[in-house]
Amino acid sequence: MITSVRAIDPVSRPFFGGEVSGIDITKPLRPQDVIALSAEMDKYGVLVFHDQHFDDATQVEFSRNFGALEQVAGEIAQGPGHGPSTAVLGISNLDMNNQILAREDRRQLHGLGNRLWHSDSSYRAVPAKYSLLSARRIPGSGGNTEFADMRAAYDALDAETKAECENLICEHSQLFSRAFLGYTDFTDDERREFVPVKQRLVRRQPSTGQKSLFLSSHAGTILGWPIPEARAFLRDLAEHATQRKFVYAHVWKQWDLVMWDNRVTMHRARPFKATDVRDMHRITVACEQSTMDQAA
Repeated sequence: MITSVRAIDPVSRPFFGGEVSGIDITKPLRPQDVIALSAEMDKYGVLVFHDQHFDDATQVEFSRNFGALEQVAGEIAQGPGHGPSTAVLGISNLDMNNQILAREDRRQLHGLGNRLWHSDSSYRAVPAKYSLLSARRIPGSGGNTEFADMRAAYDALDAETKAECENLICEHSQLFSRAFLGYTDFTDDERREFVPVKQRLVRRQPSTGQKSLFLSSHAGTILGWPIPEARAFLRDLAEHATQRKFVYAHVWKQWDLVMWDNRVTMHRARPFKATDVRDMHRITVACEQSTMDQAA
């Protein structure tokens, strides 16, 4: 049973980022615990659990409490060092022999996209609901993950900008985000997999009714707008949404599990020494429907 959830920053961000104690989430949960955790996710957007010694099987079982799991596919998505489950994504700088990847390895280069502000799987027609990231090995310093509260960012927009954003439709693709870094080494299969998909720029959280901005480095166009104008507008929104007052920076400890709601957050990984190991295992819970099927 959950004994405590406290705001990580109760002064600057009292309703963004909660630290959970009094529960071992590597063990099966009772239905009331799942309901309680879902309610805390609606409140905080990001939940931090310390000292949770997951293996891939137990991480999968915990994640299944919150919905259908996305399946990992494709060479780029194959993370080293994880088990056989197709729901587990290794976000790591290790190869399959637990050696640090070469600087020019395509997995390493593609993974640099995680340092851009993004929302997981926004490039899928039905994007991600929750992401659950387990810290198996962490670098000596750096490698933090930053989260931006897209509810607070939306609320802080002036009325004119809110009205302009309200009915806009963006296209999202990994082709957009990786091209920003100069990465174009996609196979033909990957290019077909990453065909741009449509997403609303403003979305409403189903359980709370709160509106938030749905931004991501994967967003490269706005339907009906010239591309340069669209990208300048999206860049301005991203700069607004990632001001320090909207951001929580998580400093990882080994065996932390951090769970976040992609519907109301953006996030990015921060750099660390190339000679250090950072091995994280992520599971993603899919949304129930496309943003295009939801009323703004």
